[in-house]
Amino acid sequence: MPFALLLASAVVACGGEPTQGIARGGQLFDTCAPCHGTDAGGNQHLGAPAIAGLPAWYVKSQLDKFQSGARGMHPADTAGIRMKSMALALDLAGDVESVAEYVASLPRVAQAATVVGNADAGRAAYAVCSACHGVQGNGTEALGAPPLAGFSDWYHAVQLEKFRDGLRGTSPQDIQGATMRPNALTLSDEAIADLVAYIQTLQ
Repeated sequence: MPFALLLASAVVACGGEPTQGIARGGQLFDTCAPCHGTDAGGNQHLGAPAIAGLPAWYVKSQLDKFQSGARGMHPADTAGIRMKSMALALDLAGDVESVAEYVASLPRVAQAATVVGNADAGRAAYAVCSACHGVQGNGTEALGAPPLAGFSDWYHAVQLEKFRDGLRGTSPQDIQGATMRPNALTLSDEAIADLVAYIQTLQ
């Protein structure tokens, strides 16, 4: 058992409550680091995106979805299934919020471009995305739309494919996913590459 989880168990066993907040989140993140990296800069080979600097509200919303089954339930979504099991391990009150706060506190890690596409062609498609994600890709909390600019381009492409192919956004509990899916259904592989290439210009 990782030291952070062992420590948490010991505290609860003694009748106390673990300290919450960024410090607690940093301890819990020890179990996330093997995939996402100690700097939360991501690892494409493991299917783990860069998450450092994502807003706490968005990290919490996605962990909540993994815990509730709104995300990570499709049998073909191997990365999502893996994340669901990790999210369920955050089973003490305040754990999800603590991890979210910690991740949000980390500086963003510069991401190299890996998706080849026509950014000029993707600009027109992004007009639809900008209604929620913002013209500069900074996201809109009120709409549950995360920032896109500066994060892993390969992950954007993979998630658009998952929305399009029904691996994500089909749960009745996933309101934002249900909004994303119809937009993704119109995108070919080439269009996804073009769109993601344009998003990368917003860094």
